[in-house]
Amino acid sequence: MVNTGDTAWVLASASLVLLMTPGLALFYGGMVRAKSALNMMMMSFGAMGLISVLWVLYGYSLAFGNDVGGGLLGSPTEFLGLSSLLEDTTSEAGGLPTMAFVGFQAVFAIITVALVSGAVAERMKFGSWLVFAGVWATLVYFPVAHWVFDFSVGDHVGGWIANTLGAIDFAGGTAVHINAGAAALALALVLGTRRGFGTEAMRPHNLPLVMLGAGLLWFGWFGFNAGSALAANNTAAVAWVNTLVAPAAASLAWILTEKIRDGYATSLGAASGLVAGLVAITPACSAVSPVGAILVGVGGGVLCSLAIGVKYRLGYDDSLDVVAVHLVGGLWGTIAIGFLATAAAPAGIDGLLYGGGTDQLWRQVVGALAVLAYSFIVTYVIAQALDRIMGLRVADEFEHAGLDATVHAEQGYELGDMSVG
Repeated sequence: MVNTGDTAWVLASASLVLLMTPGLALFYGGMVRAKSALNMMMMSFGAMGLISVLWVLYGYSLAFGNDVGGGLLGSPTEFLGLSSLLEDTTSEAGGLPTMAFVGFQAVFAIITVALVSGAVAERMKFGSWLVFAGVWATLVYFPVAHWVFDFSVGDHVGGWIANTLGAIDFAGGTAVHINAGAAALALALVLGTRRGFGTEAMRPHNLPLVMLGAGLLWFGWFGFNAGSALAANNTAAVAWVNTLVAPAAASLAWILTEKIRDGYATSLGAASGLVAGLVAITPACSAVSPVGAILVGVGGGVLCSLAIGVKYRLGYDDSLDVVAVHLVGGLWGTIAIGFLATAAAPAGIDGLLYGGGTDQLWRQVVGALAVLAYSFIVTYVIAQALDRIMGLRVADEFEHAGLDATVHAEQGYELGDMSVG
């Protein structure tokens, strides 16, 4: 029998997570220069269109089909086109129609791909981005989602991180954030820096847009984390509260770090700290107490803020700091479980600081590093191949003029003659 309450919660959560991608488009769009704002937003909307189709055709099957390779990949044909699931009402959470789970996981795939685009803002061909997004989702995201999210139930065999390793990743610290952050680093290295990187000011053109986008991301993230309980229950409630307090603490920690370091607490810092805290609590929201969530958030805010400067020292151009926020934040949140998890939380595991020893800690580290290495290496190979086949960068004159006019024949802002008559 279908549990209508749980089904309603999961479908509502899926809708919240889908809203995160337009929220991300606003967040990223406001952070770039005005001449490429629409292009930046189009990269997120392009991911929404492409990944939705691929997920139905074969993505769900690769991620959640019965394992065909030692916990590494789901059967690519088991759920091809999803027609076999139209009348199916079984799932991991009893009484939840499988199609509800399909939809919920689809929006995770969309947002993960869209996150990567922030690293290559203002200089990547739009067509090359769409091709990259499709190949990357197929070779990287779908398999990693199988590793992390596909649990073995009955005769169904799932992925190795979830079942063999036993690392905790409630809503995607590894599969989403470390995965996207490592990919962003690899793609940025292959693409190269923006013209004038390190010598010209490349300030956000619309900070109110950034703050609006961050607010929508926070709103949608309640579906992201609490919805991952796949039921309207105590686990969802604990995840919801932790998703409230961790980004709040992270935002405060980020602006305090800015104030101490630079003398100013900025709106961009407040918004970025918010996202960093959301990233950090994503894997841990079912494993820590609310006080633990505050500590996770503070750590994420400080570490991600400090990580921003690394790109200037090492010379890679991660345009919108995907590496600093998502890779660093994802690593911190995933590994922090090994220290801060408490058996009183729904996950039922004690970390090192709660007397659990190092057993869970090493599992978290192995899971995080495995996803990081796989995503970085495969992404680097994909990017190099596509660069040779079709080219990744726009022409210099396109980059100078801005991608809105040269790629899309549009402008984000009409600032010409405003006279009437």
